[in-house]
Amino acid sequence: MPEMRMVAENSSGTEFILAGLTSQPELQIPLFFLFLGFYMVTVVGNLGLITLIGLNSHLHTPMYFFLYNLSVIDFCYSTVITPKMLMSFVSKKNIISYAGCMTQLFFFLFFVISESFILSAMAYDRYVAICKPLVYAASMSPQICLLLLLGVYVMGFVGAMAHTASMVRLTFCANNLVDHYLCDILPLLELSCTSTYVNELVVFIVVGIDIGVPTVTIFISYALILSSILHIHSTKGRSKAFSTCSSHIIAVSLFFGSGAFMYLKPSSFLPMNQGKVSSLFYTIVVPMLNPLIYSLRNRDVKSALKKTLSKILFS
Repeated sequence: MPEMRMVAENSSGTEFILAGLTSQPELQIPLFFLFLGFYMVTVVGNLGLITLIGLNSHLHTPMYFFLYNLSVIDFCYSTVITPKMLMSFVSKKNIISYAGCMTQLFFFLFFVISESFILSAMAYDRYVAICKPLVYAASMSPQICLLLLLGVYVMGFVGAMAHTASMVRLTFCANNLVDHYLCDILPLLELSCTSTYVNELVVFIVVGIDIGVPTVTIFISYALILSSILHIHSTKGRSKAFSTCSSHIIAVSLFFGSGAFMYLKPSSFLPMNQGKVSSLFYTIVVPMLNPLIYSLRNRDVKSALKKTLSKILFS
């Protein structure tokens, strides 16, 4: 790390050097293959789910419409982060240009904020399906689903623009070593020579909204769902309702738990190395696990997979 820091201080001010996950040489190659494996599972899992939902007409429902978009988001934001991260394990200096760094920051934030809102749209969909089944078709019509999706991407764009715009106004010091495996808000703020007060304000306001609003929506949805489930008299009906929501609860807990732990904490509370480990969950692990969580625990997806595979094998 000291050698990399010295190189960083001599580099041009128009580029950054990503320090990566660890500076221990003996861990670089094992971690490269570990995260390459994670990325391959993420790509195959999410593209597989996208293809499966696209090919099977009985999966063209609001629940799978949102799941389709969740897989698109997971695939995209994993692709924004992981290939550059893998470079840090095999190259001596993982250089990223200033424009490249700001572009990665924007798209990472766009997809991660969009994911938080699509998870809340999925919670609302489950609430309507379980608590108001008689009006489900009208409440979750294609037009309403498209409006919810538009809201998801608008919130993603606005949040990403707010953070990126406040970042480009900063002047960065001679030491351009980013102590992270991606261009993220907090490690970039550490390199600023100018006041970061506005940026910190933006972080607390925007991250507060982007984690707070979806979390409140999800909590209210699941409180109402739980209340509705407890009024179901048959054990079979209860277990079916619980199994419908359990996959979503697992995904939500992983994503919001690690995201809130990373951003909504005092900067002195968590060292950056532990922050990197925390951010691995929502940047690498969650996009990989989502297709597995939703497919392995979902009868419709497993049935569609069997049908699609049998068509391919017998055609």
